[in-house]
Amino acid sequence: MKLSNFNFNLPAELLAEFPAENRDESRLMVVHRKTGEIEHRLFKDILEYFDEGDVMVVNNTKVFPARLYGNKEKTGARIEVFLLRELNAEQRLWDVLVDPARKIRIGNKLYFGDDDSLVAEVIDNTTSRGRTLRFLYDGSYEEFRQKLVDLGETPIPKYINREVTPEDAERYQTIYAKEEGAVAAPTAGLHFSKHLMKRLEIKGVDFAEVTLHVGLGTFNPVEVEDLSKHKMDSEEVRISQEACDIVNAAKVNKKRVCAIGTTTMRAMESSVSSSRTLNPYEGWTNKFIFPPYDFSVADCMVTNFHTPKSTLLMMISAFCGHDLMRKAYDEAIKEGYKFYSYGDAMLIL
Repeated sequence: MKLSNFNFNLPAELLAEFPAENRDESRLMVVHRKTGEIEHRLFKDILEYFDEGDVMVVNNTKVFPARLYGNKEKTGARIEVFLLRELNAEQRLWDVLVDPARKIRIGNKLYFGDDDSLVAEVIDNTTSRGRTLRFLYDGSYEEFRQKLVDLGETPIPKYINREVTPEDAERYQTIYAKEEGAVAAPTAGLHFSKHLMKRLEIKGVDFAEVTLHVGLGTFNPVEVEDLSKHKMDSEEVRISQEACDIVNAAKVNKKRVCAIGTTTMRAMESSVSSSRTLNPYEGWTNKFIFPPYDFSVADCMVTNFHTPKSTLLMMISAFCGHDLMRKAYDEAIKEGYKFYSYGDAMLIL
């Protein structure tokens, strides 16, 4: 499989700028791998495809307000700082992206907030846009973290060409988010409402939670024609014994295990035993799944519609089968499905 196998024309109007009015009323395309049949439903109809004892595995990572705007010392130039990950809590060191990067050099200081109460010093260059910052703040670590939250903005994707609204803080977050650390939402989970989850639980569907803190590496464009040469950024993963017990019991009992999203799938596939069971794990993963690939844990998945040449699309191709994926995407474009983070969903059975 080559990069060019994953290119297609995506009309600009199909990139969703806003989420569906109600979470569980976005559209749902259901793709049956055995027959190649494609159905068009609403997301809340997912209830009809699962039975008692089936398990949905969700990613409970929580998005933090990772986008800050500061001013460069002396020139006052406005600089966007995107927080990627905390490197050292004690020294308040962070891995960030800056924009415009050409203006930001080692030794520069950036000032944040109307009162300049938060200052950052650039101490290293990591990539063309990447920098390491040391934050300077008079206060405890808890107060410092609260300051980041107060000054930060919900990091909705750059392609959404509008100002961030107060609604984004709620809607660019799953209803089961609890472990803070992601800079992008695990978007397949955005379609679940409290009401829908309750109905699934009443039907006897179990939920298992894993954590994968989504970084921007997930969305880095693939720039090599030979996919085996692409390197994924590492992302932090935690899989508890409890989650493993729920998933492995379902597999023993021949019940369905459904990965809610590509991040959940990647987390699970990063910690599998030789007997194809899920193992507890705490660490990092840079796993890149592209065809051909033999999946060990999940036998169905929920995912959004992804952009051309993305690593996410490559995983879907590996899971769905490349020809069926192309057929489904052609159909999605023809039927006007919405793509990407705030877009519609696909259930692959």
